[in-house]
Amino acid sequence: MIGSPVKPLFVFVLTFSLLLVVILLSPSPHILQIPFPSGSSVGSDIWSVKRIVEWRPCKWWLQGHLTPLPAKTNGYIRVDCYGGLNQMRRDLCDGVGIARLLNATLVLPKFEVAAYWNESSGFADVFDVDYFIQKMSGYIEVVKELPKDIASKEPFKVDCSKRKGQFDYIESVLPSLLEHHYISFTPAMSQRRDRYPEFARATLCQACYSAIRLTSSLEKKAIELFDAIPKPFLSLHLRFEPDMVAYSQCEYPNLSPSSIAAIEAARVDRKPWTGELAQTWRKRGKCPLTPNETVLMLQSLNIPTSTNIYLAAGDGLMEMEGFTSIYTNVFTKSVLLNQEDFTRMHGNTKAALDYHVSINSDAYVATYFGNMDKIVAAMRTYKQMHNTLFLSRKAFAELTSQGLEGAELKKALWEVHKSDFAIGRGFALPDCFCEFEL
Repeated sequence: MIGSPVKPLFVFVLTFSLLLVVILLSPSPHILQIPFPSGSSVGSDIWSVKRIVEWRPCKWWLQGHLTPLPAKTNGYIRVDCYGGLNQMRRDLCDGVGIARLLNATLVLPKFEVAAYWNESSGFADVFDVDYFIQKMSGYIEVVKELPKDIASKEPFKVDCSKRKGQFDYIESVLPSLLEHHYISFTPAMSQRRDRYPEFARATLCQACYSAIRLTSSLEKKAIELFDAIPKPFLSLHLRFEPDMVAYSQCEYPNLSPSSIAAIEAARVDRKPWTGELAQTWRKRGKCPLTPNETVLMLQSLNIPTSTNIYLAAGDGLMEMEGFTSIYTNVFTKSVLLNQEDFTRMHGNTKAALDYHVSINSDAYVATYFGNMDKIVAAMRTYKQMHNTLFLSRKAFAELTSQGLEGAELKKALWEVHKSDFAIGRGFALPDCFCEFEL
């Protein structure tokens, strides 16, 4: 008689054990699980490749506030920022570091309005000013308003924007600051930041990666967009707009007539390269990937066609039919957002939403290496989100020029990107991050 309750107990224990095994073996809902087809020898997916280098914020950055600010400022500097949102952010980061280099007090930057953005251009309309000032405390003094004796004056403008190479701010800009006490400038292009003293570089890094966040209203809209995307998802920054292709001076022989017409209209005086020059230019990685080429690249990484993909891109993408016919779960701002809200937005507001989604996505893949890509990759590194990859246009051009195609081409592309991911190529620029071997 005492044997009767044993069977139900055994069944319960067995059932519970099987359930536990299923739970433990099931993939996390927040991690992209990308299985390879049977017979593959390269592993489970590109994100499972063992990294050999870890990028982290450098110690001199995080300890930068320990370098005391001088007791007396040399004057006031306003950074004038131009272009799209991410270019302006780059100028802002550089400008803050330079202001610290020159021992200046920073006035809130000026954002110059782009033709396509009919919203207010103030720094405070995009970024949280009080948070910025708080996070920069100890690195640099930031003021919302100027002292009365210079508040009515326009700053003396110093032209730095087109200076390159050995341009020295202390030698060329500091005299104007000491003379006029209030100056404005746009940071010079292609500067060697590694020549700055550590306290100036730390100020730049703190501004760019720790002190800038969206206003509460923009962040609310960005969170709304993020929540609407099915999880897990990959954020793809795809660049194949008419102006981008025209600027690249590349030719694409198999585009639709409408795409060709749009590119020609955007070319103005930028004629495409031809002959050997065109081949050399392409092999240098200067030509944007088409959506069809991007499909092939993603498949070489064995990213399933069922993957949820958020398209972090501007308006006007061409040739998307070839992409969406293969990768069918593609989501865009125009579909996910309230249409009334979307139509009120313009270039920089949309870019802010793409930025927020991309730094928080399960994975980020870019077909370019522009301002947005560099900042997103660095922010993801700062947040220790390492599923980040830049598709190699240079490798694609070189391999296809050798006549590789089909499975052979995909295998070669896998090897290139496997190496890039392992060493963290593009994870972060060395301005603010240091590498550690794993």
